[in-house]
Amino acid sequence: MKKRAFILSILIICMGCALIPEKPAAPPKTIFYPALPQQPRLQFLQSISGESDLGKKQSAFHEFIFGKRREQLLGKPYDVAASKGKIYVMDRMYKKIVILDLVGKKMSFLNDDGIARLGDPAGIWVSEEDIKYVADMQRKQVVAFDKSDHFLRTYGGPEIFEKPVDVAVHGKRIYVIDMDKELLFIMNKDTGRVIKTIGEKGEFFKPSDVTVGPSGNVFVTDAFHFVIKKFSPDGKFLGTIGFHDNQVGGFARPKGAAVDKNGRLYVADAAFENVQIFDDQGRILLFFGGPGSGPGNLYLPAGIAVDNNNTAYFQKFADPDFKLEYIIYVTNMFGKNMLNVYGFGHWIGTSLPGEKNDRP
Repeated sequence: MKKRAFILSILIICMGCALIPEKPAAPPKTIFYPALPQQPRLQFLQSISGESDLGKKQSAFHEFIFGKRREQLLGKPYDVAASKGKIYVMDRMYKKIVILDLVGKKMSFLNDDGIARLGDPAGIWVSEEDIKYVADMQRKQVVAFDKSDHFLRTYGGPEIFEKPVDVAVHGKRIYVIDMDKELLFIMNKDTGRVIKTIGEKGEFFKPSDVTVGPSGNVFVTDAFHFVIKKFSPDGKFLGTIGFHDNQVGGFARPKGAAVDKNGRLYVADAAFENVQIFDDQGRILLFFGGPGSGPGNLYLPAGIAVDNNNTAYFQKFADPDFKLEYIIYVTNMFGKNMLNVYGFGHWIGTSLPGEKNDRP
């Protein structure tokens, strides 16, 4: 009887504990750049590190029958690009292109079997036609995949490239950065023929990234000169952006670059662990991110991309009074937040809150 009474008392205590309501989780902190009460232009929306961040959930029945499924996670994301409904992440740990399906809420790898096998991919670009171009350092080629993510063709080879690390496309031209040769190659997209090379006179010192703006102007991250160099579509030098310094507008370890539809340039810096925004004249406008492990912070950022196709998908993460215009992705090579997602937009509320970050 005493044993029964003891067990019964334990059950009553457990039931009582279960009836105690859990303390509700604190609402997520809304992070704007610049911070309220200034007029915000960007909002940190979310970090994506695995399938659960895409909204994928395992059913209770499936978990009961088969056990809890191990979540697929990003490893060491380096570069990033996007198309309608998809984000493509070049992952240095897997040495593959990871596809984040925003609609299907799943994560998979780009099919690179057979002749499409990637060796050591470094940079990725997605064209307006939804063609994926991947710069592969081991193959010494650029490998192209069609809009269905199937192998299309290759560009270059050991006779042309030594270490192709990044690629960008505009119109009929492909721009490839070779870090070891310290050259920018301009190629014909249809024939693969080299039209022109830039950098023979030591113009670059370990260039690492290339991007193209909507006007066709080309921007090259000249890593060890600590600047971004701007060229016309045919390779004419137009000037530099930034300088080597630790003040705003300067660079310490510039990495990925991207240009939005208004000609603003975004540059990720792995040392400052932030992204700086410049206008079309090269003047500093704003910076965001910053070192740390909290929401919106960056940890050795590398790649960056501007996405005009998936804004509607991410609007649900934005403040009700903040209307998104386009999305910005930034990869983190380390830390728990692998891919940070920010929204560029404008405030549509009747008035701005009077205190910093006082909105839920």
